[in-house]
Amino acid sequence: MRLAGKVALITGAATGIEEDVMGFGGAAAHLFAREGARVVVTDINDQLGERTASQIQRAGGVAAYGHLDVTSEKHWIEAMARTVDAYGRLDILVNNAGASIPDNLEQTTYEVWKAQMDLHAKGTFLGTKHAIPLMRRVGGGSIVNMSSVY
Repeated sequence: MRLAGKVALITGAATGIEEDVMGFGGAAAHLFAREGARVVVTDINDQLGERTASQIQRAGGVAAYGHLDVTSEKHWIEAMARTVDAYGRLDILVNNAGASIPDNLEQTTYEVWKAQMDLHAKGTFLGTKHAIPLMRRVGGGSIVNMSSVY
């Protein structure tokens, strides 16, 4: 088990329902748990997030769900505190939360563009900012920033 003893927080991980809806964050949560990590599944979709964490637990993994709006620094601070309270450390952060917009550039409003920047750039910045001090305490860690599938 390559991740035994490690704690991983994965954003945008609610879509991890095997044989139903599986996105990258959810697939990563399942894989990390199978490899021995204690996984913190985070998302803004509480219903799917709880289902994903429960399914990982039923399969023998260690997982918990926590609501996290990655555009909110307050939410990041709370998520990091919950992670350390529950598992004592943070070793891995996967900045996976994201969304796409159906319009082309000419049809995209400034408000939609700004929301995308907040979700993708600001969310990644805030997660990284708050993960680094926790990882330093345990001697290092890994931060994975997902990029566009387009």
